[in-house]
Amino acid sequence: MNKAQLRKKFKDLRLELKDAEIEKMSLEIANRSLELPVWDYRYYHIFLSIPEQKEVDTEFLLHILQGKDKEVIIPKTDHKTGGLLNFLLTDQTVIKKNRWNIPEPQDGIEVPSEKLDVVFIPLLAFDKSGHRIGYGKGFYDKFLAGCKPEVIKIGLSFFKPVEEIKEIFSSDIPLDYCVTPDKIYEFGTK
Repeated sequence: MNKAQLRKKFKDLRLELKDAEIEKMSLEIANRSLELPVWDYRYYHIFLSIPEQKEVDTEFLLHILQGKDKEVIIPKTDHKTGGLLNFLLTDQTVIKKNRWNIPEPQDGIEVPSEKLDVVFIPLLAFDKSGHRIGYGKGFYDKFLAGCKPEVIKIGLSFFKPVEEIKEIFSSDIPLDYCVTPDKIYEFGTK
């Protein structure tokens, strides 16, 4: 299957999930994430889930990060540059949904991409080499290209990997890990 076919297949699979399944699997993903060797860092970037897209609910992972007193950074899409702006999540952060239902900070303390240590990444599908398919706009690839080379990239997925994603471009940045409810996949990490 090409990227467009995989994107459609995994969007359809997610849409079949019931809310209770999403909640259960999201909690399993958060708990499994505790097994990752990434908890000694300071700056953690995490996406806020789009419930309408039936994404992995990152609220459980967010609670873990806050419980460990980590600096939590959340993204805001920048449609002028096609990248992401990063804001420190504080008690004063105002979050609103944009026109694509993405919950985003309205403003706040901006954090440069180069400061980030760990990035949790949304995706639709991933393969056994750590390549991923998102929604096709390239926001995360552009954002990750601006991070320091040693940033740890972690995908979150309800599903197992496909064998191989074809149509990989030089601008596609692979994952270091992907966490599913059943397993952590590791891809030639640092």
